[in-house]
Amino acid sequence: MQDEPVYRRTDLVGSSKKSVSDAIETAIARAAKTLRHIEWFEVGEIRGRVQDGKVSQYQVSIKVGFRVEE
Repeated sequence: MQDEPVYRRTDLVGSSKKSVSDAIETAIARAAKTLRHIEWFEVGEIRGRVQDGKVSQYQVSIKVGFRVEE
């Protein structure tokens, strides 16, 4: 493993009817299908949808960092 890794960052938006955490996990799980070496994430924004006076969906904007291969 490289002693001083280099990372690339990409923006994602995850959504869930359950929770903010689930929205984050959904986004990362989907990204992991096409990106290798995901090592961190950073939450940028949290928002949601309200219908009939109740929260119906959570949306979370995240930056995902993945290690660049040599």
